[in-house]
Amino acid sequence: MSTSPEDLEGGTPQLDEAGDEPEPAADAVRPEPDETNVVQPDPSAEPPYTHTRASGVWAAVVTSLVVLVILIVFILENPRDVRVDFFGAHGSLPLGVALLLAAVIGGLVVVMFGTARILQLRHRARRQHRLFKAKNAPPSPSQ
Repeated sequence: MSTSPEDLEGGTPQLDEAGDEPEPAADAVRPEPDETNVVQPDPSAEPPYTHTRASGVWAAVVTSLVVLVILIVFILENPRDVRVDFFGAHGSLPLGVALLLAAVIGGLVVVMFGTARILQLRHRARRQHRLFKAKNAPPSPSQ
């Protein structure tokens, strides 16, 4: 016995004497399925198991904790003070902290340049989309 969208919505199918659904007439017109009446199975319920948001967050948390532990060990194993001169500021910091600050500042520079490039590409894409829409727009009835 097959399951139809009506069965899932609580309706009861019409059964013949044998308890089976009757075959449709040869000249019967079946409606084409559309996205509103087709029940999609959950792809993460069957092997191969697919990526979910929760699994992505979990992997990111575990990776971040491993990196954090490695950084803490690095900082604790490099306690020797070093002299740091940065844009006129002078001071002394433990070597591990100084290298961590250098990495963070380098990461911020990369983020700034990456953000500028993303904004540039978005602007170009919007402009091309507007030109495409204007070029392919149907003529207005008043013309």
